[in-house]
Amino acid sequence: MKILVLNCGSSSIKYKLFEMDSKEVLAQGGAERIGLPGAFLKFTLSNDEKVILEREMPEHTVGIKFILETLTSEKYGCISSLDEIAAVGHRVVHGGEKFNSSVRITQEVIDQMIECSDLAPLHNPANLKGIYTITELLPNVPQVGVFDTAFHQTMPDYAYMYAIPYEMYKKYAIRRYGFHGTSHRYVSKRVCEFLGVNLEEQRIITCHIGNGGSITAIKNGKSVDTSMGLTPVEGLMMGTRSGDVDAGMLTFLMEKEKLDAQGLSDLLNKKSGVLGIFGVSSDMRELEKAVAEGKDKRAILADNMYDYRIKKYVGSYAAALGGVDIIVFTGGVGENQSTCREGVCEGLEYMGVKLDKELNARTRSTETIISTPDSKVKVVVIPTDEEMTIAMDTADILSK
Repeated sequence: MKILVLNCGSSSIKYKLFEMDSKEVLAQGGAERIGLPGAFLKFTLSNDEKVILEREMPEHTVGIKFILETLTSEKYGCISSLDEIAAVGHRVVHGGEKFNSSVRITQEVIDQMIECSDLAPLHNPANLKGIYTITELLPNVPQVGVFDTAFHQTMPDYAYMYAIPYEMYKKYAIRRYGFHGTSHRYVSKRVCEFLGVNLEEQRIITCHIGNGGSITAIKNGKSVDTSMGLTPVEGLMMGTRSGDVDAGMLTFLMEKEKLDAQGLSDLLNKKSGVLGIFGVSSDMRELEKAVAEGKDKRAILADNMYDYRIKKYVGSYAAALGGVDIIVFTGGVGENQSTCREGVCEGLEYMGVKLDKELNARTRSTETIISTPDSKVKVVVIPTDEEMTIAMDTADILSK
């Protein structure tokens, strides 16, 4: 059975085509700069050769048509007909309180996704475009929605509520939802398989660290707290997002800088974080290089702030869990940047964390235990695979 996974962003579409019987990835790539000049489709062939095809894609429908055309093309295709696609799984960012698991997409589900769009105005409308396009192009193919927020619906009320008037929660559903749930779910399950332990008996802290980052406390397989909130701005310092700030500072800035709501949103989402402090780039590789050279004080400050915020959340979640058995690093930075992992773990020896620094330094994007054999807490790198999780959820729902 072949399942296509789509992840539609505001100006991009990522995709993977899976053969579910063998778990083989038949095709993968993405359309970039949708709705912008210079749009292109980039994908990887079975021999690892990368191909870039330029074509104007004014909106998502054109981009998805281009992807489907490429999948069946004589030169680059891997299937002879679109009839081979048994189902399409979609990443959907925000499911609000309406979805605590993946669901088969119906008109009722679409209506509920539209209701959640106020909570994710940059993401849900783009996700919906993918659903509409597949409905138009492949009307007989079942579709499944897999929600970033669903995994975190097990959080207790005292963890997800904000201390604002309760009426605001009832009127506008203002609460903490969390994101990256598909990734946190995958790596927490996978690390237990890797270590040969029972997921339902473990206290796990998963650190999904990339340009966007979040940390989740997982007890007995269930999310009990996570760093992102109503929106992805809350929590860690990220590439361009501020993370946690004093709410009073926001009204102060609005007054001093004469910012409206959009201006404040742009400041917190696009101009803050590593970019705001470093001042050069939001790319952690550039920051790491500048820190290694040792001359740029702002680079060193940004790096220290970045690691310190992660460490604070790890410590607080260890307290929330009543201890920790496993710490997982995943995401682009978590999987590949050893200096970040070392910076986070430094000083956590009191918790029973002992890092094998030499092993950590040579570990990149491979499933590896980077703690010492006598460490009470297992520290593990687990590359995430959100697309495989979406494909497996889609297959499971089809089988019911």
